[in-house]
Amino acid sequence: MIEETRLQQVGEILRRAGLGDQTLSVLRETFTDLHFTSCLDEDVGVGEPALRGEGFNIYLVDGRKHCLTLTNDLEGATGLLLAQVEDEE
Repeated sequence: MIEETRLQQVGEILRRAGLGDQTLSVLRETFTDLHFTSCLDEDVGVGEPALRGEGFNIYLVDGRKHCLTLTNDLEGATGLLLAQVEDEE
């Protein structure tokens, strides 16, 4: 389970620091109870983000079963997928 306040905290860190290897490392050290992974948003393919920010989207991951899946359910979420949104020019 991920609380809405935790999701907002992660979003605020990404807004301030940006999505990069160093930020991902800090998030993993700070929120040890959550699993974090990252990719480009265009690689996600399906699902709606739980939180959108400038330059990133956050998706909820459910890892309770054998395979990881995206979810919209905070109660079932065990981790966050941080997806970098690239500017379209």
